[in-house]
Amino acid sequence: MNPSRRRVLAFRLSGFISVAAVAFLLVACGGPQERTSAPLRRPRLAMIPMGTTHEFWKSIQAGAVTAARELGADLIWKGPLREDDRNEQVQITETLAASGIDVLILSPIDDRALMRPVAEAKAAGVPTVIFNSALQGGLEAAYVSTDNTQGGIVGAERIGGLLGGRGRLILVRVKEGVEGSRNREEGFLRTIREKFPGIEIISDNQYAGTSTETAYQTVENLLARFSGVDAIFTPNESTTFGCLRALEDHGLAGKVIHVGFDSSAKLIEALEKREILGLVLQDPFAMGYHSVRIALAIVRGQPFERFVDTGVFLATPENMNEPGIRRLLAPDLTILDR
Repeated sequence: MNPSRRRVLAFRLSGFISVAAVAFLLVACGGPQERTSAPLRRPRLAMIPMGTTHEFWKSIQAGAVTAARELGADLIWKGPLREDDRNEQVQITETLAASGIDVLILSPIDDRALMRPVAEAKAAGVPTVIFNSALQGGLEAAYVSTDNTQGGIVGAERIGGLLGGRGRLILVRVKEGVEGSRNREEGFLRTIREKFPGIEIISDNQYAGTSTETAYQTVENLLARFSGVDAIFTPNESTTFGCLRALEDHGLAGKVIHVGFDSSAKLIEALEKREILGLVLQDPFAMGYHSVRIALAIVRGQPFERFVDTGVFLATPENMNEPGIRRLLAPDLTILDR
């Protein structure tokens, strides 16, 4: 073989060896993409309830924690202590929205005041899932809630039936600016007026606030002002418990028909004793679970529902031990201890 032919072959052989060596290294290291890419980051979600003390919020948290653990997300749970601390909730929302989270999950104390921080989060690329009570402006990516109007209707039909369509009735309101409780109250009043015209509504304009103590004082004042009260409807957990205490102190528990909203250990006991004759129930565990599930679908680019109705149920002394109702009355919160 002549010298020039030998040099060409040597050059080609060395090139082949170099390509083969590079290919071997790439295969051994898993290829350039696999070798240099970092592990996928777990989504970070921030869930902000109206408050953190009542059993209702703990049940929502239990559902949210369950979903986060099952579906692979890090969940921050932080809200104001009191359900009327609008300014604190705004501050928490602004702080968490700027903390590098992927989705906000919010139950707004005020359906207008939280619009600005949600709009700012959206502009910064952080979507919001609203749960429990609506926000004005259509800024949210999805909404997970009870049909609160239907909850009021269920309460009205229970009281109307127990009164036989006649009697003197008080509605205790919660607070202004909360879409959820407002819809319960309006659904209740409309149903009483349309279906039970023989029932006299003697008070429907008193706001009890968001604590048991303020609800207790409101009902105390109403009982002192009005005589011959036949029934009272209370549209959330704190108003229901405050009303129960006031009726007990006046010796009227079990004598005045009382139908309330939501559940706690004391309210379950009162239902057993027939001091309360109905509790309109939501499914807060499902509300928390679906809120997180939808938030993760948004992060991962998967299809999701724009609205989820988590249902309305009625617990009575007669059905309270049925498994489906018992689960709603006393949801399992042990996951919060693990």
